[in-house]
Amino acid sequence: MKLSARIAAPAAALVLAGITATACAPQTSDTSSKGDGKTGTLRVWLFQEVGNKPKEQVVDAAVADFEKAHEGADVEVEYIPVDTRAQRVKAAFNDPKSAPDVIEYGNTDTAGYVKDGGLADVSAEFAAWDEAKDADPTAKQSVTVDGKVYGAPFFVGVRALYYRTDVFDDLGIEPPKSQDELISTAKKIHKERKDLYGLAVGGAYTYGAMPFIWANGGELAGETGVTYKSAVNSPKARKGIEAYTSLFGDDNCPAAKCASMGGNATVTAFASGKAAMAIGGDFSHAAVEAGSVKGKYAVVPLPGVAEGSIAPAFAGGNNIGVLKSSSHRTLAVDLMKSLAGKKTQAAMFDAMGFLPTYTDVLDNAAKKEPFVRPFVQTLDSGAKFVPASPAWGQIDASLVLPTMFQEIVSGRKDVAAASDDAAKKMDAAFAEAG
Repeated sequence: MKLSARIAAPAAALVLAGITATACAPQTSDTSSKGDGKTGTLRVWLFQEVGNKPKEQVVDAAVADFEKAHEGADVEVEYIPVDTRAQRVKAAFNDPKSAPDVIEYGNTDTAGYVKDGGLADVSAEFAAWDEAKDADPTAKQSVTVDGKVYGAPFFVGVRALYYRTDVFDDLGIEPPKSQDELISTAKKIHKERKDLYGLAVGGAYTYGAMPFIWANGGELAGETGVTYKSAVNSPKARKGIEAYTSLFGDDNCPAAKCASMGGNATVTAFASGKAAMAIGGDFSHAAVEAGSVKGKYAVVPLPGVAEGSIAPAFAGGNNIGVLKSSSHRTLAVDLMKSLAGKKTQAAMFDAMGFLPTYTDVLDNAAKKEPFVRPFVQTLDSGAKFVPASPAWGQIDASLVLPTMFQEIVSGRKDVAAASDDAAKKMDAAFAEAG
């Protein structure tokens, strides 16, 4: 199975699906390692999940394999909250003595962490790693900046269209096959079933809105050769913005309720039976299964503009990297391979539903679990990334795009004015980042 290598930018991408990037740490004076010890304790920071026990069990097994193969090395794993990761990583970059050797990080953070000098260049080790030859090109791009590799892909996340099979059957309608049909179907459902949002959308759901921009031929930004320049106010991007914001209103998802909703809120609305459709990730599957719609839903790729096409999806996910300050570089790289290797990724899929980044392991996952297929189809059709710039963290944390959507759906600004303002903010951030 191949994740498409057609991407919007040549380097790092997204986010753990559902994680928003935040401002990065300042440049540090010296994050280089001192020595390369072959024994001793390695410290690892991984993200704490909502239900973390299954992840812990998989990680414990990978660590046990590593310790068995490396006599004299022990591993201490700490699970850190996603919401405070920016502060923790900033502190680690500024104080190498207290920093971990290996970290999990969202792939929208890659470019910023590289600029800050925190991540080790592991290009040579990655190239020599036998399993890496099966890493999908798109996944590899998520750890690549300026042609150098700064970690190993851990998992990928992508979104598709969840829909209520019982509602569609009752109304005698089929899953939409184009973007226009998606919008008209959402409004038809709400007209017939006033108690339901036709399609749950959110003014703060940046990664749910992006496919509408990309499907209409727009981009978030383009490279100028020196930095990036915003493209959200281009004619094609504006067409996508108009399509997405047309779903806010009394005929589908009232702006008063939906303008402030983010991705988690839209999935929650669907899982609790308040929406007939929602744009959710493979990582949303467990939450939907735990909701009142269990057994009454299905998933298809989010349709694009042309009938039968698939809208480009934001390719999110997490990576495992080695800090430049590690005094156990060789061991740390081997531990990275253990945590991000095929065996661990396969087990992590079984435990958490995280999509593997190796083509053969992803193939096996799709055969094992039917719910994975629409997400694999979406990846195969072409994934997109956010601009590979350290500025993206600031743009995302400053809510530039959510503010644009909310200004439009509230009626405070039209699409042209709101997108022009967003473009100015993005360009200022790109210029500051250099």
